[in-house]
Amino acid sequence: MAWEADFLLALQNIRTPFMDGLMTFFSMLGHNGIFCLILGIVLIIIKKTRRSGSEVIIAMLLSFIISYLIVKNLVARVRPFETYDFLVPLGTAPHGWSFPSVHSTFAFATATVIFCNYRKIGIAALLIAVMVAFSRLYMGAHYPTDVLVGSVFGIIFALLAHYLIYPACEKGVSRLRARKKG
Repeated sequence: MAWEADFLLALQNIRTPFMDGLMTFFSMLGHNGIFCLILGIVLIIIKKTRRSGSEVIIAMLLSFIISYLIVKNLVARVRPFETYDFLVPLGTAPHGWSFPSVHSTFAFATATVIFCNYRKIGIAALLIAVMVAFSRLYMGAHYPTDVLVGSVFGIIFALLAHYLIYPACEKGVSRLRARKKG
């Protein structure tokens, strides 16, 4: 889609050293989901936030399996700088398929779980997720639709973890405990 290349070129033309550094930082927050995974583990360790941590890990697992392992390989979309010579990625050129943006998926999955459990902190988490997603565009690593779909996937996976999967697991564990006692 030509509009996506035009949009990325416009972003490339407004790059500044300050923004380059800021966007590199936000992009690194989403790299391989490591920050989100560590956050999930820390939340699990703290008894008061154990549910949130479990939901983050569930959402991350869904993100990894569905977005990274399945959708990326089914769609097999090349990165914008591989399609358009005039687009130059900022920093080291990422490898692998472009669609969907797994950085965006991980960031929005984590932020949405936090928002579902803690509204005030969740707003800040969602703003960070927006910055992670935008950083992927600014850096020229993804098309806008890669980031949009990745973000939507993350929100969906988080809602599944929060409203369906975690409660079902909790119910199953309660049943097992009741059988042990009985």
